[in-house]
This record gives sequence, structure tokens and C-alpha cells, in this order.
Amino acid sequence: MDFNVEENLGAVDRSVSSLQRDGQPAHAVTLARTYATTHQDLWDAVTNAERIPRWFLPITGNLELGGSYQLEGNAGGRVTACQPPSRYAITWEFGGIVTWVDVRVSAEGPDHARFTITHTAHHSDHWDTYGPGATGVGFETGLLGLAMHLEDPDQPKPDPLEFAMSPDGKALLTGSGRAWGEAAIAAGADAEPARAAAARTIAFYTGEETGAA
Repeated sequence: MDFNVEENLGAVDRSVSSLQRDGQPAHAVTLARTYATTHQDLWDAVTNAERIPRWFLPITGNLELGGSYQLEGNAGGRVTACQPPSRYAITWEFGGIVTWVDVRVSAEGPDHARFTITHTAHHSDHWDTYGPGATGVGFETGLLGLAMHLEDPDQPKPDPLEFAMSPDGKALLTGSGRAWGEAAIAAGADAEPARAAAARTIAFYTGEETGAA
């Protein structure tokens, strides 16, 4: 698996916000990345059930408004909004917990398009322990997979375990985790607990102990 760690870390815009959802405190984690492809191709890559497994996870279901979906070994849910070729929204249901995902695709000139994904969840002990990186790091590896797929659609998807154990994979996971800690601080979180949460997230993804600094 050949990729530039720093280039891919720098390609992602990260933000964190606090809000109310259904009358309860919630947090939104947003990632955005621009790709060297057309608006229509990017929309197809992130909505076509035949292409999604090439960069993310195998998926089954009816990927239309009101339909349901299931990602293999991961979340399932319903399609709650669909406005081709610009936006869709889904529930993200895993482990008995319902959260929400909003995806937007926009053109940036004739040969570039931007993918933005926002994941919103009610405040929880899990957030206090791991912070935004618990969601952000996982989705960020998906954005890397999407970049590889768009660059070479025939390239096989990297094995997730091999990626996580490789030096470059660990470097990306570590860099992403730290960046999400800093995004939390930029959003108003206290620095020490935010960096400690980021360290726990990094340890989870890499299987290694990591300092909070």
C-alpha cells in the first residue's frame, strides 16, 4: 500500500461542534476532502452499491429515499434524505445506538469535487472517553480509501488489518487522532482531557500505547 502520510493528513479538513439534537446535547464531527474527479463521478462513487465496497465496506439494502442499508460488520440504518447529485442523509445504527450522518458532494471546478460528511451523536460517556477521533479517525481512513479508488478504480481495496499494522498506516492513524484532539480544542474543549481522549483513540486504532502529548 503506497501513499503519502502527510499529504493525506493535510488533505482533510476537520471540525467539531456542539449542538442540540431532539432536545438533547449532541456533538457533530465533520470531515471534508477535495478529489481530482468530477462532481458526478464522486457522487456515483459514494452512492453506487457496486462501488462503495471498493473503498469502504460491503453494503446491502435499498439505497434510495426511505430504504434501509446494512454495512457488513458495521452500522445499518435508513436513508432519510436524498437529493442527487448533492446530498443524502442516513441514520447510523450500531450497538443499539442511533446517530446521524449527512453527506454532501459539491463541484469545485470542472475537474474537482468535494466530499463532506458530518456525523452527529448525542453526548455520551464514549465521547468523554475518546472524543471526536472515535468517529473521525474511522471516517478519515474511508476518505483515504476513496482517494485511492478514484485515482485507480481497478486497484483492490487494502486489507484493513494490514493497513492498521503497517508503519504508514499507524502513522496516519496517529496523526489523524492527534488532529482530532486539536480540532476538539479549537471547538472549545479543554486541552488536557481532549489530548488524553485523542491518545486513547490512537491506542484503540493502533493497538499501541500512545502518550497524550
